[in-house]
Amino acid sequence: MQSLLSFFLASSSSAIPSWIWGVMVAVALVCAGGGIAAGVLIYRSYRTKKVGSTQAQADSILDFAREEAKSLKKEAINEAREEAQRIKSENERQCRERNSELQKQENRMNQKEEALDKKEELLLKKLDQIDVQQKQLMTQQSDLNKRAQELDKSEEKIQEELERVAGLSREEAKQVLVDGMVAEARKDAAGLVRKIEAEARANGEQKAREIISTAIQRCASDQVSETTVTTVPLPNDEMKGRLIGREGRNIRALENATGVELIIDDTPEVVILSGFDPVRRQIARITIEKLIADGRIHPARIEEMVEKVRRDMDVTIKDEGEAASFDTGVFGLHPEIIKLLGRLKFRTSYGQNVLRHSIEVSYIAGIMASELGLDVALAKRGALLHDIGKAVDQEVEGTHMQIGADLAKKYKESKEVVNCIASHHGDVEPITVEAVIVAAADAVSGARPGARRESLENYVKRLEKLEEIANSFKGVQKSYAVQAGREIRIIVKPEEVNDETTVLLANDIARRIESELEYPGQIKVNVIRETRSVDFAK
Repeated sequence: MQSLLSFFLASSSSAIPSWIWGVMVAVALVCAGGGIAAGVLIYRSYRTKKVGSTQAQADSILDFAREEAKSLKKEAINEAREEAQRIKSENERQCRERNSELQKQENRMNQKEEALDKKEELLLKKLDQIDVQQKQLMTQQSDLNKRAQELDKSEEKIQEELERVAGLSREEAKQVLVDGMVAEARKDAAGLVRKIEAEARANGEQKAREIISTAIQRCASDQVSETTVTTVPLPNDEMKGRLIGREGRNIRALENATGVELIIDDTPEVVILSGFDPVRRQIARITIEKLIADGRIHPARIEEMVEKVRRDMDVTIKDEGEAASFDTGVFGLHPEIIKLLGRLKFRTSYGQNVLRHSIEVSYIAGIMASELGLDVALAKRGALLHDIGKAVDQEVEGTHMQIGADLAKKYKESKEVVNCIASHHGDVEPITVEAVIVAAADAVSGARPGARRESLENYVKRLEKLEEIANSFKGVQKSYAVQAGREIRIIVKPEEVNDETTVLLANDIARRIESELEYPGQIKVNVIRETRSVDFAK
């Protein structure tokens, strides 16, 4: 096509007749149309062949798919049949098992129903018997009521006759009888008390003396009386001035840091420390001694030294507690209990060091428990901790027995040890014999000569209270507290108190003294009755 056009273009410049040109164009157009028609026919022929081939392939695939679907359908039907058969078999098995279980339950229910029927028959029979017995009892009760009414009438007649014969009413006769029985009972009780006391004195007192004397002989301890003041010696009066400081600033710093009052008087080369807390007094004393040795005395140095001494004191307190535990053989104590024991070294009671007193009581209680064949470990542990509440009684409200028992509970001590602490002054009832031994050992340690001191005022008040209690009883004429309050002698009126009731009077006075007075050791109550018959020969 391109070559034909090129020929036309090349020939257009030459001289060609127009009709030739027209023929040539017509021929070209015919050729072009023929080519196009031939192409269309070829395309249609190709397309017809291709479509025919694709249709054949599609038919082949559809036939294969139909065969495959038939095969899968058969397999699915077979599997469904097998699954249905399996489910049916499983259901039949479960039904058989369920039917078997239902049959067993039905059998058990039948058995229970038979048993219940039998019980019901027995109950009906018993109810019938009870009805019969109840009717009989009602008849008997009616007869008894009639007899009781008859007896009441007879008793009233007899009572009226007795009152007429005796000339006393029923209440008067009852009172006379009661008074006679009470008098006879008091007489018998007094005789029995006297007999029991005689036997107890003959046997128990001797054994108790042996045990206590053995415990005291085997326990030797030093005693140092302490007060609420501490004296610190100074090398010279110049050191006193340095200790006072400019306008007293050093003294104020010491008092603020230690909580102890410093007394500077005219006594040469002496400073007095006053305070109720012995630990603070000890810290202040050691601080002053170290400041004197160091020579540098000013407020900053004082605060630094007090803090250092306080740390050293904590170590000392712990060491003292561990030493007390080791010396008494009481182990396994809580670390806080050890610290509280160490604080007792700086606590006093009536001038007696509480830590030394606790160790001494532990020794005595252990010996007494050993002599009586009791639990020595429990007695020693309870005795060592019996005054533990005094370590913090200035910081916590309550008695030292209650505080000590609460501390023992807090630090997981046994209930027996807690009871030893709570009952050693009689505020709580002892639950073990070891608790009684702890109380006795405490009394022995506090009552021995030289162990404690008390102020004259308290001593006089105790004697006056002792005589006041004795004089408050009926029939007492005079009473005298003797032997430093260890004994009270009571003179009774012989016309009001006989020989038998003197025993009961002594016992009543002793119980009253125990409940109202606090005293170390024991107090002997001695009731004296004297009858004098005087006549004159003329």
